Amino acid sequence: MFSALVLDKSDGSFSAGVREVDDSFLPDGDVTIAVDYSTLNYKDGLAITNRSPVVRSWPMVAGIDGAGTVTQSTHAAWKAGDQVVHNGWGVGETHKGCLAAKARLKGDWLVRLPAAFTSRQAMAIGTAGYTAMLCVLALERYGVKPGDGEVLVTGATGGVGSVAIALLARLGHKVTAATGKASEADYLKKLGAQGVIDRTELAAPGKPLQKERWAAVVDAVGSHTLANACAQTRYGGAVAACGLAQGLDLPATVMPFILRSVALLGVDSVMAPIERRREAWTRLARDLDPALLATMTREIGLNEAVAAAEELMAGKVRGRIVVKTGR
Repeated sequence: MFSALVLDKSDGSFSAGVREVDDSFLPDGDVTIAVDYSTLNYKDGLAITNRSPVVRSWPMVAGIDGAGTVTQSTHAAWKAGDQVVHNGWGVGETHKGCLAAKARLKGDWLVRLPAAFTSRQAMAIGTAGYTAMLCVLALERYGVKPGDGEVLVTGATGGVGSVAIALLARLGHKVTAATGKASEADYLKKLGAQGVIDRTELAAPGKPLQKERWAAVVDAVGSHTLANACAQTRYGGAVAACGLAQGLDLPATVMPFILRSVALLGVDSVMAPIERRREAWTRLARDLDPALLATMTREIGLNEAVAAAEELMAGKVRGRIVVKTGR
């Protein structure tokens, strides 16, 4: 028997809680791992609080991320004892996830844990940090370089925003953080932000074209924030969009794109090809200061995850939450 955070829905009634289950509860897969740590991402929060129809198969074990040790494998690439990281692939949505002491996954979904990180640090990064790295890679592929100008990061105190600031600053970019939490300015500056602006400057409807300011943007917010960020991006700049914390709408015009040649780069982490995932984790190992992870991370036990998910959805969480599955 092992503990798992199980989500269930029957007769229109939703429940989320830690249960003791056995191996028969595990889904199909060719690799079984002992999960050392999982984490809470925005999508986990949506699923655990039932705020959005994220889960499409019931009952479900929550947790789109996990890090731990392979205990059994019939996959050619993995053997017992290997240290692995998992992000996305529909786990926690259609395939039982990693907020549990044990998970059964597909070997093709796994990335080897970089030597630079412990499993706890890997989950301090999690899908949020891995997505932030994908955004940085997208901007780099477009040609954005340190010294080009200010880079805006929205949703700055969240998981994506926190890691994006740390990465961009270490790479030499001048970062401006947008946040609704003025009290967190010192935290954001410790991560590497040189400037902090109030998110209200971006959150309301704005003009189709505004004063040019940003060489590039990492946006995890969407809606009016993304529209205004595009309208403020300099000629030839790029905006990497990866989230919808404010909303899934985009109330914008084509003017920034056809008059200033601004590029809007969509970034998906869930189904990203394995080669891109390996690249992202390799770069995280190189470009993310592990010491900063302690600054942005809070650890909880599995039994605390439901309450923490409510905090996350209420906007009360700073940085990253790691979940010790055996606690």
